[in-house]
Amino acid sequence: MFWDNVSGVYDLFETVYNGKVYWGLGQKVAEEIEPEDVVLECACGTGAISTYIAPKCRKLIATDFSAGMLRQTARKCRAFDNVKVRRADMTHLRCRDNRFDKVVAGNVIHLLDDPRAVLKELERVCKPGGKMIVPTYINASEGVNKSAVRLLEMAGANFKRQYDLPSYRQFFADAGYENVAFLVVDGRMPCAVAVVTKG
Repeated sequence: MFWDNVSGVYDLFETVYNGKVYWGLGQKVAEEIEPEDVVLECACGTGAISTYIAPKCRKLIATDFSAGMLRQTARKCRAFDNVKVRRADMTHLRCRDNRFDKVVAGNVIHLLDDPRAVLKELERVCKPGGKMIVPTYINASEGVNKSAVRLLEMAGANFKRQYDLPSYRQFFADAGYENVAFLVVDGRMPCAVAVVTKG
């Protein structure tokens, strides 16, 4: 599996190419987390966002489909006693409806066959009044160097789509979500953070 193979070097690659955004994103996501929150993070990768969420919440369940990525997350989060690291398929989450105060899915929407269906699954497990926090690189933006995307694709990553900020906004509108705020973390390859409040 591609993500298992790159898990040991992924942080280094991101830090060298896009470090300001890669590490700044965790800070931005953590601003949405409250002390009593029970948080589900899907596609946690190497735990780059997890390490910012963990100190802010009551409990974090960090999940990914890649065992290699989860090993990195477990290593980074071992100092936190409120974090559980689990393998999970975000297209079919094995948990009850309305369980989590916040649901985070970082930099994964562009890799999914059916991102709208995944949003509905994230919404299902999010409490009414809770938030889905969905960051995605807006690498289709004007002026963004596409070399990192091409390099990852050559290595085996499978990008299904690419967004700029207007098309990312439109993605949520087309999926029927109206109560969405968008934050942008600027850098070499910017990241848009969609914050969807569940009605």
